[in-house]
Amino acid sequence: MTEVSAGTLAEMLDERQHLLEIALWMFGSESTADRIVQETYRRWYALDDDERAGIAAPRAWLTRVAGGICLELLASGPAALPESAAALPEFAAPEFAAPEFAAALPPRRRPAMLPAYQQARPDRAMLVRHDHVARRFAAACDLGDTAALRAVLAADAIVVSDGGGKLRAPVRPAYGADAVARFVTSLLAGRPGTEATAESVNGRTGLVLRQAGRAVAVAGVSVAGAEITAVWIVLNPDKLQRWHRP
Repeated sequence: MTEVSAGTLAEMLDERQHLLEIALWMFGSESTADRIVQETYRRWYALDDDERAGIAAPRAWLTRVAGGICLELLASGPAALPESAAALPEFAAPEFAAPEFAAALPPRRRPAMLPAYQQARPDRAMLVRHDHVARRFAAACDLGDTAALRAVLAADAIVVSDGGGKLRAPVRPAYGADAVARFVTSLLAGRPGTEATAESVNGRTGLVLRQAGRAVAVAGVSVAGAEITAVWIVLNPDKLQRWHRP
């Protein structure tokens, strides 16, 4: 198996929790969210050692794959996911992290008998980095600055939107920094009478867009290094009620 550094592994475990939260937020089903993450890791372990070794940023890769799976589900429904994760190594299953991975972690990160997504906690440096990048994104959206959005996006970034919920608008997947910047600009940026603010979304800095105090969109972001690798947008009014302001 390809060796993974303790720092990289800690980020991968942390990303698993983030992906679970995003999938649950978008689909409202714990079982669907878990299956999305299971399928993401199944695809990771379906790669051979050389392919995995060639992935410079595993967190970014996992994020892009999870985003693609979300788009598949939005288009075809949960039945598109396999029911079983039997082919997954123990590390990627929901119950426990594999012992060889646990040994690679620093003592304060070594897992006890807990689900893998509860074992890792994002360290302060990771959260500060995420906050800085997310605030650049929010500021660019508030200004309607497509160039500034492009500058904060990874070259192979992806955007995933729920399309508006019950009366779902056509899902328009966008890949690549240029396409994502245009998509986000048209959907979120520079809209008259709206206020775009950086706020906590699923425990990390994201973006909330409001009109007359009512939330019309909430966006979470996944960050790798100093770039955003994925933008996750919720438009469904039923999911936005708790974001309204008096």
